[in-house]
Amino acid sequence: MTRIAVYPGSFDPVTNGHLDIIERAAQLFDHLIVAVSVNPGKKPLFSFDERVELLTEVLEPYKNVSVDRFRGLTVNYAKEKGAQAIIRGLRAISDFENEFQMALTNKKLKNEVETVFMMSQSQWLFLSSSTVKEVASFGGCVSDFVPPIVERKLLEKHSNL
Repeated sequence: MTRIAVYPGSFDPVTNGHLDIIERAAQLFDHLIVAVSVNPGKKPLFSFDERVELLTEVLEPYKNVSVDRFRGLTVNYAKEKGAQAIIRGLRAISDFENEFQMALTNKKLKNEVETVFMMSQSQWLFLSSSTVKEVASFGGCVSDFVPPIVERKLLEKHSNL
């Protein structure tokens, strides 16, 4: 049986913290789908298409990783794709409460889909897409936080604002 997992997120933008989780999850599963979602509660800097394009480019070296997009419940999307697991990255204990509640809800909706929590490595515990966007918006250097293509796109976005 092929082991498939979905790693959902808004990825606005993808960070080195995301890449850490992707790289490690790709080692655990035969196929990892990095799924860009629409979050109605957030106003993204990058469009849906831009986020998919950036991820596709950044993840090209990972042969068992694909990029997709979806709307709606993650657990329904995971089931539709034949995934056995949903990957969730945790940075700090403050992430856990919300993620735990979501995992229990997903388990109730689709019992056959597991949630796999992966702790960020220590160098990425502080890192979030929001932090990266804020630093970049004030002209700060984000080269240690994101892949080079993402840094270039952030600079382009902020030079046009």
